[in-house]
Amino acid sequence: MDYSTLKSVLEGLLFVSGEEGLNAKTMAEVVEMDPEVVHDVLRDLQQDFVRDGRGLRIAEVAGGFRLTTVTEHAPYFEKLAYSPSRSSLSQAALETLSIIAYRQPITRIEIEEIRGVKADRAIHTLVAKDLIEEVGRADALGRPILYGTTKAFLDYFGLSSLDQLPDPVASEDDDELEERTKMLFERIEGRQLSLEDVQRELEAP
Repeated sequence: MDYSTLKSVLEGLLFVSGEEGLNAKTMAEVVEMDPEVVHDVLRDLQQDFVRDGRGLRIAEVAGGFRLTTVTEHAPYFEKLAYSPSRSSLSQAALETLSIIAYRQPITRIEIEEIRGVKADRAIHTLVAKDLIEEVGRADALGRPILYGTTKAFLDYFGLSSLDQLPDPVASEDDDELEERTKMLFERIEGRQLSLEDVQRELEAP
């Protein structure tokens, strides 16, 4: 693999790894090269992003690397996140938000195991809208990020605390529970239910 291709592949690996990022050793195993070589190429790639005025940066955090945005561009991201045209949540975001609300703290992998599909985009949307945030790291291999809801989440749904979340009906069937919470948040999003209506909805047989 030539140098230019290696840089391109490493950039792609960082992209698909999402917020959790990757360390040089893991990427070295993927491209079958020496970790020190990979580390040097990543440093070079970092400089490329800055020199070329790219909209992304490569940050080194806790021994790993991940793609981030340019700090100075934050006001534009905030405008996008709170733009009226993007105020509604997608089906995927609602499903992900319901899982996090009732199962927090929870990792991306656990969310994906429940939903059965990738959750990176939905999580990114919810973080951008300040509905969820990183609340720590799981005591597991790779120390994956744990997600939880924010104060903005409570404000969005008119709750004073998480204790006011309607208690889901006890069920051994995770699919049934997930379907009920998904439907619940869809209807709240449409402002079709009051909190009292929500409670009655979940208590219904």
